[in-house]
Amino acid sequence: MDRTTALERLRSTVASGRPVIGAGAGTGISAKAAEAGGVDLIIIYNSGRYRMAGRGSLSGLLAYGDANQVVVEMSREVLPIVRDTPVLAGVNGTDPFRVMERFLDELKAMGFAGVQNFPTVGLIDGVFRQNLEETGMSYELEIDLIRLARERELLTSPYVFDVEQAVAMTEAGADILVPHMGLTTAGTIGAQTALTLEESAHRVQEMRDAAVAVNPDVIVLCHGGPIAEPADAAYILSHTTGVVGFFGASSVERLPTERAITQQLVDFKSISFS
Repeated sequence: MDRTTALERLRSTVASGRPVIGAGAGTGISAKAAEAGGVDLIIIYNSGRYRMAGRGSLSGLLAYGDANQVVVEMSREVLPIVRDTPVLAGVNGTDPFRVMERFLDELKAMGFAGVQNFPTVGLIDGVFRQNLEETGMSYELEIDLIRLARERELLTSPYVFDVEQAVAMTEAGADILVPHMGLTTAGTIGAQTALTLEESAHRVQEMRDAAVAVNPDVIVLCHGGPIAEPADAAYILSHTTGVVGFFGASSVERLPTERAITQQLVDFKSISFS
């Protein structure tokens, strides 16, 4: 699906008063089930491989594999099974071993409708983040990624972490902006430390307002931190203005899988026999 068609669908969804929902897919069955549930966007992150292997999503930021190659490998499982939903690639924009223009062309030829900046150094802070910025592995490269993707008519849906990044990504051509509230809470491998929903709503609103001042047509969603369940997303959308949906990865494949398999086994083990 091309960028124009995808955006038309998303804007039609918003105009009808329904939320835009994006879902991470670490497996083919996750993608198939998400599409059956009516998802608007499917995202292949390298973290999906680790998440569905029972490891925390932050594994995707560590040196456990070539993030961009992992997404290419995962796409062979996900792209053929998705019928009519735009699929985005999580791209590591700081990858020094890719000619990014060529890699984006390859992703488009494979059938990806767009990109998102993941793994992202936006999740890293402190001295380590400062050193990354000083040594050529900066968030600026992720902004460049979005600019290059937009030039190729790929749908762009970057994560942003503050007002300045929201402005920069919108100026670079972001179609969909996703204020990120940190690692998702809840479940067996979720974060324990996070913002409150009230704090998250305030931060999301600030980033949304900054973005639409640059481009009134940008679509703004929310993601992460305490926004783990449908009720949490409903809280954010009802306590903000102009935020029209939610991106979930752990929220839509890890948490439901943990609960469903656990309960299924509990039910099996409750069977009696004579």
